[in-house]
Amino acid sequence: MLEITFFAGELIFSILWVISRVVVWGKNKRIDFKRELLLMLMYINLFVIIRFVFYELHKVNGKVLPLKFDANKIWPLDVNLEPLIHLFDYETRSEALVNLYGNIGMFVPTGIILPILYKGVNRLWKAVVIGLGMSFIIEVSQLLFYERTSDVDDLILNTIGVAIGYLACILVKEIISVLSKSKKKDA
Repeated sequence: MLEITFFAGELIFSILWVISRVVVWGKNKRIDFKRELLLMLMYINLFVIIRFVFYELHKVNGKVLPLKFDANKIWPLDVNLEPLIHLFDYETRSEALVNLYGNIGMFVPTGIILPILYKGVNRLWKAVVIGLGMSFIIEVSQLLFYERTSDVDDLILNTIGVAIGYLACILVKEIISVLSKSKKKDA
């Protein structure tokens, strides 16, 4: 059995992030510091998502429990493919609400960050497809860890979160645009 501590998991993610950024800088032969600051938002967003999707919410003795991989325990896969059937199958109502709002809220920042970072993400459907893809990768990768569950409901809720974030970003941009035009008229 392989145990991946929270620190090790986030360290691996951070190293991969830095390597990818160095490759981009080498390819472009320059560093765009403004863009890198914006990309740090996505890094932080992904860092938080990794924390909450791969590691238990509760701590034991003040520590986040490690992620456990054991090839002998993966099968049978722990997958829920029935949409919205098990959405509220929790011991308490508050646990169900944490699951519901947590899965949506965790991906709202992704929906906000995507159109800011990438000009090509200029339609709701594009943000939704990217968010769906991100969530799908997470759900499939959870199959490797026998204490995690892959759930179609998570896929749906995460994607709704991306859509909400995207719409909020576009609304704020529209409000800023209207206010900017109004100021120019008054001047």
